[in-house]
Amino acid sequence: MLKKYMWVFFISMVPLIELRGAIPYAIGFNLPLLPSYIVAIIGNMLPVPIIFLFARKVLEWGADKPVIGKFFSFCLEKGKKGGEKLKAKAGRGLFFALFLFVGIPLPGTGAWTGTLAASLLDMDFKSSILAVMLGVVLAGVIMGVASAGLFGALRIAF
Repeated sequence: MLKKYMWVFFISMVPLIELRGAIPYAIGFNLPLLPSYIVAIIGNMLPVPIIFLFARKVLEWGADKPVIGKFFSFCLEKGKKGGEKLKAKAGRGLFFALFLFVGIPLPGTGAWTGTLAASLLDMDFKSSILAVMLGVVLAGVIMGVASAGLFGALRIAF
């Protein structure tokens, strides 16, 4: 059982998959929802401060390097473009917009992207982390409800 929780933890740390993939994994393997939810939130939030503090610097450093430059430039452009869109739509409600951006589980809108966008927009550390954390909690609730319904229906059908 501990091994399955470790998988939930590590899956939730992976960019693009994050908690959105860890919760369905946990439910699919019949792990209790609440402990899985807590483990996935911790795993998803663990890289967030590191991303906020260092990702921008690393991406800017690597943008002109021969092998990694194109990818790093792509990440910077995606983060800046996403951040500018978010800022333009949100205006003064940037905190709430970041919360919703992270909280609505769509491809490319997780904690990693939201944190990078907040860093590129020069949001302050505390409000960025809080908005991302609240967004991760919301995404976890949405994924938990959706996954429990889907897997419950599959169990009845089969």
